Formats: sequence, C-alpha cells, structure tokens
Amino acid sequence: MHSILFRIGPFPIYSYGFMLMLAFLAATAVAARLGRQRGIQPESIFDLTAFILVSAIIGARALYVALGWSYFQEHPDRIWRLWEGGLSFHGGLVGGLVAGIVYCRRRGLSFLRMGDVVAPGVALGYSIGRIGCFLNGCCYGGPTKLPWACRFHDPPITGPLTPPSHPTQIYASIVNLGIFGLLLWTFRRQRATGQVLWSYLLFYAVYRFGIEFLRKGVTAQVFAAGLTQAQWASIGMVLAAGAVLYWLSRHGEGVQAFKRPGVEGFGHSGSRRHDPTDPSEKPCPITSDPSPQSRTPEHLNT
Repeated sequence: MHSILFRIGPFPIYSYGFMLMLAFLAATAVAARLGRQRGIQPESIFDLTAFILVSAIIGARALYVALGWSYFQEHPDRIWRLWEGGLSFHGGLVGGLVAGIVYCRRRGLSFLRMGDVVAPGVALGYSIGRIGCFLNGCCYGGPTKLPWACRFHDPPITGPLTPPSHPTQIYASIVNLGIFGLLLWTFRRQRATGQVLWSYLLFYAVYRFGIEFLRKGVTAQVFAAGLTQAQWASIGMVLAAGAVLYWLSRHGEGVQAFKRPGVEGFGHSGSRRHDPTDPSEKPCPITSDPSPQSRTPEHLNT
C-alpha cells in the first residue's frame, strides 16, 4: 500500500488524510450545487459542512478509541495519530448529525431540508474516503483466493503482511458510488422533506450490514449473536430509517414549496425559470440570511 502519497520537503503527505480532505471538498461541492436548487446559498452550505467536518472527526475518533480502549490505554500516544487511520463512521455520523441540528437551529434553518441537500455529497465523500483506507492498508477483509485479492500491513504501515485478502475498501467505494447515484435519483423525484437524508441512512445501513460479513473476525470483531458492532448498529438504522420513510410517505411535508425553479445542476428537474414579476410565485423560505420574522427553527467503526 501507499500510506505516504508524496512529500513536500521534509513533510510527508499521508494518503489517508489527503483522501479525507478530497472527500470533504467533493461532498461540499455537490451539496452547494444541490443547495442552489433549493434556494440555499453556498455560504450556508460551506459553514454547515465545515461545522459537520470537525464534529464528525471528533465523534469518529472518540468512538474508535472507546471501542479499542484496551489498546489505547497502553499506547496513549497513538490516540491522536489520525493519519494512521482509525475513524468510526457511526461515531462520525452521530457527531455530524448533532452538529447539523445545532447549526440549523441556531441559523433558523430546517435540518431535514439541509440534510436532503448534504446527504448525496456524504455518500460521494465516503466513496472517496474509502480509497484512503485502501492506500493506508486498513479496514480490509478476510482471506480470499480471488484474483483481485490484496495483502495489507497489519497493523497498518509497519506490521507484517496479511494473506491475500478481500479489498473491502474498494468494494465499499464502488457500492457507495452507487448509493450516491441513487440519492441523486431520489433528490430529483423527492416528495417529502427528509426523504433523501433518511434514504441515505437506510442505504448505508444495508451496505454496511452486508460488507461486515467479509470483515468479521479480521478488522471487525463479533459483538453478539455472531454479528459485529457495526451490524447491530446497522439493524437499528434500518428499522429507524424504514419507519421514518414510511411515515414521510404518508404524512411528510412536500418539497415543492421550497424548490427554486430553473436552477441547473445535479438533480435538475427541468422546471421553468423563475419570473420575479409573477405574483403567483412565492419566495423560498430557506435562505442564507432570513429576516428575523422568518427565522423559525425547525427542526467513521470505520
């Protein structure tokens, strides 16, 4: 693997951190483009994603360290070595969701509406981030005789090589690229606020439950009843997301009222151009700088 992509003078540029940054930039760009179609100015997206990034990394690292506390207790200096890998997605998800809720409440924005815009970019970013895992040599699967099997250092970077193993990082990258496409499709046909966000949580949980079977006993440990911790978490996510999506299909708030017609880009639905002289057209209730009267708060194991 290539844990160090290149060097700038004496400073190494680690593949894991580099790909995480690339993932963040790609996710933000997609969210900003989709946000324009919902009347959300890019500045609001940039502020939100930066807030989410910091909180997600803290949450992801905190859960990873907590799950492996017996090791980190003996090696406390490794707690801060993020460049070596070690982010729990479920911890990052919780941190990101909390940050998103706090930000949206403070700005008087709808968390679900913002989540619908951000979710596709998260899927794309996850796909890119898993390439960083592959280059770093973490999060691989069990031994296999398949022709595309790879060998990884265990532990990453400095440890001995594993037997030929499933490159589950590549599987994850491909599957989540497909999830990105599904979310764009859902975004174009969205009927209820929150549908895209909860669809992402459902798709991710199904993917993660399945891929853990290839990682179980290698880079994912059995927790109970033959299932890993991530699989149990995924079961909970499937039940919660499925229930919410069912409720949204029957009682959810529609999205037509806050779509900005005529904005090209990802998920463009081909609606007509906005005519400011038409009194029948209502202004979009989500803006980056709403008036005080309109501010009504609404609501990486790797």
